[in-house]
Amino acid sequence: MMGMLDSFHEEHDELPERQQAAEFYAKYQAKEILGRGASSVVRLCVEKDTGREYAVKVIDVNGDVNPDSQEARDIYDAAMKEIQALRLLAGHPNIIELHDVFISPAFLFLVFELCRKGELFDYLNRVVTLSEKKTRIIMQQLLGAVRFIHDRNVVHRDLKPENILMDDELNVKVTDFGFAAMLTDEQQGLTDLCGTPGYLAPEVLRANMYEKQAPYGKPVDLWACGVIMYTLLAGYPPFWHRKQMVMLRHIMEGQYSFASPEWADVGDVPKDLIRRLLTVDPHQRITAAAALQHDFFQIKTHLDVHVAARLRLKRSLLLVRAVTRLRRLRITPQPISRVQVQRDPYKIRVVRKMVDVAAFRMYGHWVHKGEEQNRADLFQNSLKLEMKTLMHSQIKVN
Repeated sequence: MMGMLDSFHEEHDELPERQQAAEFYAKYQAKEILGRGASSVVRLCVEKDTGREYAVKVIDVNGDVNPDSQEARDIYDAAMKEIQALRLLAGHPNIIELHDVFISPAFLFLVFELCRKGELFDYLNRVVTLSEKKTRIIMQQLLGAVRFIHDRNVVHRDLKPENILMDDELNVKVTDFGFAAMLTDEQQGLTDLCGTPGYLAPEVLRANMYEKQAPYGKPVDLWACGVIMYTLLAGYPPFWHRKQMVMLRHIMEGQYSFASPEWADVGDVPKDLIRRLLTVDPHQRITAAAALQHDFFQIKTHLDVHVAARLRLKRSLLLVRAVTRLRRLRITPQPISRVQVQRDPYKIRVVRKMVDVAAFRMYGHWVHKGEEQNRADLFQNSLKLEMKTLMHSQIKVN
């Protein structure tokens, strides 16, 4: 891969900066800002000849740093790696499409398909949690993209809701391949530390914390898929703690639970898939292809074609009768008693949903990207240990 990237650099480094910028602005009209990154800005742009809208990611290679510094080279190399990965993975419906590229020594223009619904992270902030049905749709698309990526010996290494976009039909699009790596025949493993702490697999941490540890590979993306699936269903990540070292220890030991009220209404089948994805031993962890064959995705949507016509007619009549009765009942929810609300309101699903949505509308701005602890803290409905200790000490003093 490095050989391909080197030739790619040599091919474009000789192009003058002004010519590249002029070519972009001659072909596209830049409009409002859609988002910002550490060294980039994403704008809406319109192709002048067709009128089609795209998103252009403008990467400032130099910024405020020396163009010859290591930081500038790292930004440039990451952008080149992303371009190469996206061209290698082009054609999958759940991987972001790279439409055009303009390269100069100071700025890079990467023109992508436009995903109007934004990031899965922001969508999750609006709805807080997803049903099993919606989670099934999203995870099926995500795992399909991961299988496609792995079949081409590429490891994404930074899968998270912030790096998953959604189009108008809420189809997911995997993006941000800046940390992607290609496994060659000579190098079948990776050792460098990269990614987002809450989504790092145990083998990534072991490879960087201990000597003589085996390198890691494709299974790290499946671990991240498990973290994402857990978060979609519960609203918060499986591994979190205010002290990052404690959180990393929980990851390495695979310490998480389904004990909170949010999991009371989730079935055993999705929990089983999460367990298989969040398996500490990467050799025992489920693959993307095997995960897509899990019972969670094997939902029958139609009657068996071999059922006799008379039996189908009988089932249809029973269905019509059931629908009629439901309409007469007006699908009125069961009343909630005052005793239930006073005893444990957060345990009641309807009340819990109202509380969570209200909390995210009020404090959603506090949930920063890449800081899953803030999201998890919004679900903390029990006193923390240090708070309990403080209260007990005050009671004794009084």
